[in-house]
Amino acid sequence: MISFSNTTKSAAAWIYTAALAFLATSAAAQDGPSFDCAKAESSVEELLCDDPALAALDRRLATTYAAAQAAASGLDAGAEDAAADLRAMQRGWIKGRDECWKAADLADCVRASYEMRAGQLTALWMLEDPVETVFWQCGNSPADELVTMRFTAEIPTLRLERGDTVAYAVQSPGSSVFYGDFGVTLTLEDGSAVLEMPQGTETRCTPR
Repeated sequence: MISFSNTTKSAAAWIYTAALAFLATSAAAQDGPSFDCAKAESSVEELLCDDPALAALDRRLATTYAAAQAAASGLDAGAEDAAADLRAMQRGWIKGRDECWKAADLADCVRASYEMRAGQLTALWMLEDPVETVFWQCGNSPADELVTMRFTAEIPTLRLERGDTVAYAVQSPGSSVFYGDFGVTLTLEDGSAVLEMPQGTETRCTPR
């Protein structure tokens, strides 16, 4: 499990909050994205340079990513590896974002990509306080505990903690199903949840 010290959490949250405040006051002075539009290399980057609303999403994500980098660098153990993994994941996300050129609606695809990535980073790196935390018992063993934390985001996002595993999951529009990384699925039902793991095993969880 990712191990945060209280100091790391506070520092990351402070950086994130301060940077967002700075963005709010400087928005009028900077309408473009976080990168140099003279060096735009893809149709997606060109769109970001032409669309002020999408450019604002890019600037906001740059701030969120910087806060995640600060959190990774401040981990109690494994900070260097965590920071390297974060950079690799961000490069992978950029490649995936640029695949939006294949979408029927380029702008909608890019917008969804940014909103989902912002939610992922916020949940994985605890950049904000969760609006709801639920403790679940999965299966028949009291020791098998699942913790879900819900974060405010354009796309509803959960942080999942089970044993030493931390994952995120985003809600499928119009449903109670959250799809996570590495094939994890969480379905919220009346008074319970069904956790499905990548290998196909399902476990019913009830709130404590």
